[in-house]
Amino acid sequence: MNVISFRLGSFAYRHPGVIPLHNHPGMTVFSKLLFGSMHVKSYDWVTEIPSSMDKNVNSPRDVTGQHPGSRLAKVHIDSDFTAPCSTSVLYPAAGGNMHSFRALSPSAILDVLGPPYSDPDGRHCAYYHEFPYTRFSELFQEEVEGYTWLEERERPENFIVVGAEYGGPQIEN
Repeated sequence: MNVISFRLGSFAYRHPGVIPLHNHPGMTVFSKLLFGSMHVKSYDWVTEIPSSMDKNVNSPRDVTGQHPGSRLAKVHIDSDFTAPCSTSVLYPAAGGNMHSFRALSPSAILDVLGPPYSDPDGRHCAYYHEFPYTRFSELFQEEVEGYTWLEERERPENFIVVGAEYGGPQIEN
């Protein structure tokens, strides 16, 4: 028998509730806005420096050595959504794998994550601060649209997630 491991989560927000910027390493995530309005901002890691950026920088690591823990990311989505709307999908390395939600009205989201977070398997939830593209290097004299630096941080103290195990009937193929 094949075992499929996933986690369901539902998040209810009061205005102006926020889920801070966080990642989904090695995971596929389906998110459905059930009701309300929400601002979604998501990023993907930059793996190659675009030709429009400074030619002296071959990879984000050339610049991030000055500020350990920071990496260059590209904006995938920066938009408002109102239910009903399409389901969004984050892939392990694309589709906005790092995202934040900010409620514009009372709202709720249903998430399906597969596989679920697992520290032993390298799928740890990390949280991030966002910094303007010019923040970490004097190599860049102007803002570059759609790019930002993300620096890992501790989970915000005021952000609390309460989990519970599924207690219903066993789901079988």
